[in-house]
Amino acid sequence: MSASIAFFRGEYVSLDQANISIATHALNYGTGCFEGIRAYYNATRQQGYIFRMAEHYERLLASCRILRIEIPHSVTDLCQITVELMKRNAFREDVYIRPLAFKAEPVIKVTLEGIEDAFGVFALPFGEYLPLRGIRVMTSSWQRIDDNAIPARAKVTGSYINTALAVSDAHAAGFDDCIFLNPDGHVSEGSAANLFMVRQGVLVTPPVTDNLLEGITRQSILQLAEEHGISVAERHIDRSELYVADEVFLAGTGVQVVPIVEIDGRRVGGKGEGAITRRLKQAYLACARGDDPRHQDWLTAVK
Repeated sequence: MSASIAFFRGEYVSLDQANISIATHALNYGTGCFEGIRAYYNATRQQGYIFRMAEHYERLLASCRILRIEIPHSVTDLCQITVELMKRNAFREDVYIRPLAFKAEPVIKVTLEGIEDAFGVFALPFGEYLPLRGIRVMTSSWQRIDDNAIPARAKVTGSYINTALAVSDAHAAGFDDCIFLNPDGHVSEGSAANLFMVRQGVLVTPPVTDNLLEGITRQSILQLAEEHGISVAERHIDRSELYVADEVFLAGTGVQVVPIVEIDGRRVGGKGEGAITRRLKQAYLACARGDDPRHQDWLTAVK
């Protein structure tokens, strides 16, 4: 990791030089926002592809507006910075890119106003976040944070303590991950990924108003489902519906598309990965790796 090159405060530096003070506002109060962007290496073409980079940076700037963070970069600037970062690191494998915008002054004051902002981005080799063959999950006793508390549509650094608490409990109980419920008891999402289920051939996912992150991968899956002739519904999902669903899967930049094979000790659909999940996973990865000519506009080549 220390050998990697990062972009920090307007310069390309080694990652171990991109440091902050322990008094930094964002470290003390969680006042930062971030993105996770994947880049895939296609060995056949000897070409790296950054997946839906502009959309990720559009979401980052939206998160910044919510947190009153101002950075001197447009979406175009951020994309150019990231491509240059990838070139300097000369990756020949799959990569995870982490942009971070945050309140950067050493100030002991809980506010968002009048504090210097900063931006940085680094990238590291990255494989599977969760096993693509399938995972076991539990329903978390921790509720998903409500939009009127900490907006889920903003990727806020401090809000991920919600995720950390839930995931740690799931691991302690022997599960791979967990599912969040809203304060009203409806399914929200996985710990750090959007959730989909299949019932009687219809792909169902909660609406963005159910305290979930408006996922870039989620948007991709919905579009791919339409292209493959799969019926889609965005509506509330009850916890017990997951127990009787034919298929359930998570979708996100980190997890990619991961089938859920067991929920709260109950097998999903009485089998492993379902046919619709497999179809969408294959379609998504083909797009991300540059093997689908229909979605080259989702990719930025790193030459």
